Amino acid sequence: MCRDGLLQGNNGFQFVHFLFLPLSFAVSSLDTVIGLYGETLEIPCNKEATNAEITKWKYVSRDGDAGDLLVRRKNQNVIVIAGDEYKSRVNLTSNSSLLLSAAKLSDQGKFTCIFVTEDIDEYHVNVVIYKTPVGLEILEKAVELEIGKQTKLGKCIAEDSNPAVNITWLKNNKPLLADRQGINIQDTVQVDPVTGLSTTTSVLMYSAQKEDTDAEFSCSTEHSLGQKFTSSSESFTITYSTENIMLQVIAPEPLVEGDNVILKCEADGNPAPTSFNFHLKGETTVTVENDNTYTITNVSRGTSGEYKCSLIDNPTMKASKDITVNYLDINLSPSGSVEKKTGEALAINLKVDASGEYKVYWTKDNVKLDKQPSLTKLNYSDAGFYECEVTMGALSEKASFELIVQGAPVIKRLLKQRSNDGRHEVLNCEAEGFPKPAISWSVNGTSSEEGAFVNGKITHKITVVPTANLTVYCTVSNDYGSDSKDINVSSRKCFKSYQSEDGDQTKMVVGVIVGLLVAALVIGLSYWVYMRKSK
Repeated sequence: MCRDGLLQGNNGFQFVHFLFLPLSFAVSSLDTVIGLYGETLEIPCNKEATNAEITKWKYVSRDGDAGDLLVRRKNQNVIVIAGDEYKSRVNLTSNSSLLLSAAKLSDQGKFTCIFVTEDIDEYHVNVVIYKTPVGLEILEKAVELEIGKQTKLGKCIAEDSNPAVNITWLKNNKPLLADRQGINIQDTVQVDPVTGLSTTTSVLMYSAQKEDTDAEFSCSTEHSLGQKFTSSSESFTITYSTENIMLQVIAPEPLVEGDNVILKCEADGNPAPTSFNFHLKGETTVTVENDNTYTITNVSRGTSGEYKCSLIDNPTMKASKDITVNYLDINLSPSGSVEKKTGEALAINLKVDASGEYKVYWTKDNVKLDKQPSLTKLNYSDAGFYECEVTMGALSEKASFELIVQGAPVIKRLLKQRSNDGRHEVLNCEAEGFPKPAISWSVNGTSSEEGAFVNGKITHKITVVPTANLTVYCTVSNDYGSDSKDINVSSRKCFKSYQSEDGDQTKMVVGVIVGLLVAALVIGLSYWVYMRKSK
């Protein structure tokens, strides 16, 4: 069976002979192919078209334009029959797919592959052209944002895309949602009449808060192809009036007389105030321009009091601090070197002038005392170096005096002691007095030894070998008087006889004790024998 057909092209009509073809016509379902703007798009035909005798492509655009594109007989070259719009942009692959270069939005529509095998089949493809935005950036950025005032933060633009994209505003990478109060977003879309591409513009009206001071704003969009775009982040100066003011006192710790104090006033406005009034104890007001500090030099105890600072343009906005200058003064009477006589009294008077609670510590010759010394009747042992220390926190003051107790010397003890070999007598004279007394003996000793002079006390020893019984005198003297005592010393011969008598007496005592023990033993034995016989 033979049937004739026509293929219509730009060059007129050509007769095509379909030999022995059954009278049937198959139409495929509609598939969609997505192409990228400006790129080459491959539009597939049914795989059965690979061995088709004839393959032809035609199109119908969304605007209603239609036309044939190309045709190819088996084992022959492709014949392009398209108009000027497609003539240089179409071609055919070996598997009968249509190649469409430099894709445009006007290419969107239905493309049909007609192929002849045993039947005449059609394969329809819906073509969609996508284009991602050229870029994403924030324009017309605000110079600053004022707290509580809705301000145009900026305009985010996504140019030349298809389809048109939606823009999302971000703060610290979190989406901002319009609430018609502090956040208002205005979106518009413009279509280029030539290219058909869409440009989306989003304007953010924003009412800033104080916590937005370091916030980063950006905008983003996600294309239908799944690609995400985000602009660079922008931060803005947040302006707001002063809500809080603080006065800081910069001073050494503890603050004492002679130190310097810096008063520093700080406010939280933005931009922050740069000039302040400083109120000094309510007596004087000092205005400081382009600085937030005021220095008080060489403070004294009279500097203590309340200090304030305030805004020049708003005197009711103020802050205050109390300054306390610590001081510690002591006055000790007596002081220096004090000379007294034995038996006299010494009054000790300590006066303390301090800005706070304090503690007093006493020492004598670097030995801690439990309390302030009471010297109502002086003796030589009271002499020494007295020091008091008064502390108040980290402050400390010391005062001292040295007490010298003077008087005529007095011999406290005069002793004698035998030497270990029994041949000598050691005489020991102990005396008190100040200045240091001189000690003399009425006899010459074989050796003499003088102890240290401490707290008005001194000891002097001599060793003598008496040849006869004699009385020895010890005499002590200084500028205030003298004292003398005597002691009897036996000769060496008498000392030996005393030793002999003592030995005889010892022997006699031992004999008596032994005799008593023997008598007791005899009596006890006799009593035992008697008792036994009586039984």
